[in-house]
Amino acid sequence: MKLSPTVLFAVLISINSVEAFTPSSIQAHRAASSSLSVATDMFVDKSSTHKAVTTYYGETLQETSDLKTNACCTAASPAPHIREAIANIHPSVIAKYYGCGFCVPDEVEGMTILDLGCGAGRDVYIASQLVGEKGRVIGVDMTEEQLKVAKETQPYHAEKFGFDNVEFHLGLIEKLDDIPSLKDGSVDIIISNCVINLCPEKESVLKSCHRLLKPGGELYFSDVYSSRRVPKELQEDEVLWGECLSGALYWNDFQNMAKRCGFKDPRLVEDAPITIENKAVQDKMEQMGHSKLEFYSATYRLFQLDSLEPHCEDYGQAVIYKGTIPRFESAWALDDHHLMEKGKVFPVCGNTYNMLKETRFAKHFDFIGDWSTHYGIFEGCGTSMPFASSMNGGVSTKDGGGGGCC
Repeated sequence: MKLSPTVLFAVLISINSVEAFTPSSIQAHRAASSSLSVATDMFVDKSSTHKAVTTYYGETLQETSDLKTNACCTAASPAPHIREAIANIHPSVIAKYYGCGFCVPDEVEGMTILDLGCGAGRDVYIASQLVGEKGRVIGVDMTEEQLKVAKETQPYHAEKFGFDNVEFHLGLIEKLDDIPSLKDGSVDIIISNCVINLCPEKESVLKSCHRLLKPGGELYFSDVYSSRRVPKELQEDEVLWGECLSGALYWNDFQNMAKRCGFKDPRLVEDAPITIENKAVQDKMEQMGHSKLEFYSATYRLFQLDSLEPHCEDYGQAVIYKGTIPRFESAWALDDHHLMEKGKVFPVCGNTYNMLKETRFAKHFDFIGDWSTHYGIFEGCGTSMPFASSMNGGVSTKDGGGGGCC
């Protein structure tokens, strides 16, 4: 995200493994997967949370260096095209960036993008350059101080880019209905950078995203997740909430919530462990008896597709990547476990088949097979904790990929 009142404690970059993240402590509890909804909302006073986050991001934090932990700092280096876009952004916007990833997906030219918790506008102005003059980018944030910077620098960016395709709105991301210009089925892509964890009504956010997206569109976002449900005493700590810790969703609660909201098959793009490099915060966690509570920064993509099934089913299908997505001539990754090489037949489950065939990516693939024969669950499909970085010594999964579907 960017400097938003709704953004803070995530830390590394995001998403990469819908299946391989499982610390041994979590694997032991896999069988007890419950249908409980998010416990995060149970102890939260929503009005006081909004006020605390707004104060933290609007007044307490004046620039990135004011953060008390490294959670809301993007650790990974940006791709060359993102680095070039950042170089065109006003320094005052960059100084107020608080986020945990680079959450603009591939193939966005001409798209309409909505940024939730846009803060001072860093990701809005990155996306503005990528969608081009024919595209549109909308930023929403609840902190007036942040939006003031975004709007004041709008003329600068319009002159720098050669066009003005952005707009900003003051509002809560769980109350997007209050913004009249946001119509159902009007958005191609929704992005968010370490902001949803700061929101006390996360399910409302996901429901609105599903409603606003066009069929085949996607929610592509970076955020903070926990290895277990965050206890009440941590949720009530304003600093830890502001630093994106206390509001983090337990990873399995998130996946169940996403499915309830219509996103049937959440896909992890990349993930990385969050290290709390602040002794006072670490001591507080120890004193509260929660030293084993782990946090991860992760990027997910959630497609708005009615055709998706709850699990990965095998219909004997495959795809062949044409090598035509810009900057990915040799291979392209849909998520952390689907790295598809140009010209190679790649077996996929029915959900992956539809994520490619019924979206903006269809023109870049040849499709093999139909739906006439069902061969059962796709081999290897499971429900273990997804973040691979928990099992490989705490190393980010950003450069991973490959393997068959699920």
